[in-house]
Amino acid sequence: MASKTEASSKARKPMGNLLYTIAIILVILWAIGFIGYSMGGLIHILLAIALIAVILRVIQGRRPL
Repeated sequence: MASKTEASSKARKPMGNLLYTIAIILVILWAIGFIGYSMGGLIHILLAIALIAVILRVIQGRRPL
């Protein structure tokens, strides 16, 4: 027969797994948000380069793609 401490530790295990799973999900979401926020500047730079390339193509009178 199992003692009370063994039974209570088994009862807490699913809650521990749930908290561990929630912690992992939150860390993954935080990392996605951090990377997405950091990449915002890069996207703006790429858009500016694309706009400059289009303007140069129009000014030079080249045929469109």
